[in-house]
Amino acid sequence: MITSTRRVSPDKSEVRIAFSLDDNSDVKDVEDLSQTFPDLEQRLQPVPPCVSLRESVQVYKEHCRMAREFHQVKNEIAVLEDRKRKLLAELVEDEKVAMEIARLEEEFRRLTEENRTLVTVHKERAKQLERLCLNNRTRQDSS
Repeated sequence: MITSTRRVSPDKSEVRIAFSLDDNSDVKDVEDLSQTFPDLEQRLQPVPPCVSLRESVQVYKEHCRMAREFHQVKNEIAVLEDRKRKLLAELVEDEKVAMEIARLEEEFRRLTEENRTLVTVHKERAKQLERLCLNNRTRQDSS
């Protein structure tokens, strides 16, 4: 095990770095070193580890895990944004339907009122006609 201690600046505490050159299973199961992540900018791509340093391999594995997680989250965001677009389109359509319903309800109310008025006028005219017919018969009978 190699240990190094450094003081970054006089006002900061010491930083201790320790690593081992021992051959262990962490180093042996290093992921494919040519692994790339197209969703990541080039500057954010995982840098292949120094396979002789366990910590380097661990950092590389963690970086790859985070890159996969980033890819997964990015895909989930795309799916959710697509769902959002569809829901917004449905909302716009629902608002159009609601406006059409309101227009039809207003037209129905207006036509119902007009129908009542026409029925009333029809009844009045029918009574008027009946009275005129009676008056006409009465005159004819009188003559």
